[in-house]
Amino acid sequence: MKTDDLIAMLAAGGGAVDARAPRRRFAHALGWGGISALLLMAVLMGVRSDLPVMASEPMFWTKLAYCAALAVAALVLAARMARPGARAAGWSMALVLPLLAMWLLAALALNGATGAERDALVFGTTWRACAFSIALLSLPLFAGFLWAMRGLAPTRPALAGATAGFLSGAAAALIYSLHCPELGAPFLGIWYPLGMLIPAAAGAIIGPRTLRW
Repeated sequence: MKTDDLIAMLAAGGGAVDARAPRRRFAHALGWGGISALLLMAVLMGVRSDLPVMASEPMFWTKLAYCAALAVAALVLAARMARPGARAAGWSMALVLPLLAMWLLAALALNGATGAERDALVFGTTWRACAFSIALLSLPLFAGFLWAMRGLAPTRPALAGATAGFLSGAAAALIYSLHCPELGAPFLGIWYPLGMLIPAAAGAIIGPRTLRW
């Protein structure tokens, strides 16, 4: 085929790009992935029977707000990373702010604690399972967000994959909060981000293979 014929064919087949396509793809990924993660958590871990009692604790809502803020910032960042040329620096900082806020609360809590109390605040009773539980719940979300990005046009696949992984981890942490008994700021500031970083690292590794176009 001649070059002129190819250009004419591509031009004839071109149409307006649906600006709502990224939003729809991420909404589908979040919806189906979130439902799957919630069912996975209910089957493998269970929802706490004392959840109404925990809901009376201000730190419970702080934990939910912390995870939700990370998930929202990561969602916007991931949507921008899925489009070529989109600037993401501002939302990268928005991703850091919830972490800094939780670390500040952790520092305040540790400052007034004794040695034994500090250990309890940092390790809680579930530190061995927390990060891996979040990573496990992130799997259906991770698959969904990779699918969403693969249908768009990420130009930095490793970074896009890492962002999709962190987003899936943050959303999974929000769901895991319905099972997790921990309310200490030091615990939430250490083990929850570690759980989010596991799928983020996986996304950085597999992103160049799955998101290349």
